[in-house]
Amino acid sequence: MFPLTLAVDSWVIAVAVLGGLVALVAIAFIFQFLSLWVQAFLSNAPVSLFSLIGMRFRKVRPDIIVLSRIKAVKAGIEITTDMLETHYLAGGRVPQVINAMIAATRAKIDLPFDTACAIDLAGRDILDAVQTSVNPKVIDVPNPKLGRPTVDAVAKDGIQLKARARVTVRANIQRLVGGATEETIVARVGEGIVSTIGSALTHQEVLENPDRISKTVLERGLDSGTAFQILSIDIADIDVGENIGAKLKTDTAEAEKKQFQAEAEKRRALAVALEQEYRAEEQKNRAIVVLSEAEVPKAMAESFRKGNMGIMDYYRMQNMVADTSMRKSIAGDDEGNSHKADVGA
Repeated sequence: MFPLTLAVDSWVIAVAVLGGLVALVAIAFIFQFLSLWVQAFLSNAPVSLFSLIGMRFRKVRPDIIVLSRIKAVKAGIEITTDMLETHYLAGGRVPQVINAMIAATRAKIDLPFDTACAIDLAGRDILDAVQTSVNPKVIDVPNPKLGRPTVDAVAKDGIQLKARARVTVRANIQRLVGGATEETIVARVGEGIVSTIGSALTHQEVLENPDRISKTVLERGLDSGTAFQILSIDIADIDVGENIGAKLKTDTAEAEKKQFQAEAEKRRALAVALEQEYRAEEQKNRAIVVLSEAEVPKAMAESFRKGNMGIMDYYRMQNMVADTSMRKSIAGDDEGNSHKADVGA
């Protein structure tokens, strides 16, 4: 009996030790949620202990959910832990959403939880949007970060104007989802400035009334379809740039000058080519004449052999040639003397 009793006692001790270890592990596991449970309970935002344990298995951080719910309840916003868990599991930033809803409540802005979650999941900074809705911010046009310090435009008189504007905007909570961003506001205002300056007859009109730009641009409703509401557009600075009209005329005249010079050079080259062709033709004709003259003695010799031409005929022809040469020489001397007389006179 004694060995059997000893064996039973050993099993009982082993089971007791194992049960104690399990109990210690369970107590340690539960204790990590106990502080959150007590904190939620004392803050009038109770969360069941089983819900906290379930969050751990669902890979949700219980501390974020509990603290966010406590802040919401203290601000008078009733939100369940299931709603917070759903947004957390969707990849949302739960603390940002709760802080934004608290700020909206204090500012008397209607911001439902679903809308705040949609804005947050869309990638927008919901807290910054609420703060911008309460405290409007200023957007520089153009954006200095893009490397252009001014918006350049040319009036109808050809004078360039360089302007900088500041746009005061307020976030439109209802249009944050799907609404255009600040870049669209900057682009639209820049386009309006260029259009207004370009429609002015002279640059002096714009310099005398710079608020004309603000009024014209503001009347166009540039905030349509954006996530902002434009409150005002103020011209911060406007400077006179280059005389673009005169520069364009100068460039045009220079281009026309080069064109005319090219055409004149073309005509000159064509004339030179024609002259060379004429000279070549003249040399060709002279060669033909020389060849023809070379045939004359042959023809005369042939005539002598055949008896078609006598010696007297040959002498008469030589006399005629000599007479012709003399007349040419006399005529040449007369022309030379008359030319000398003209020069002397």
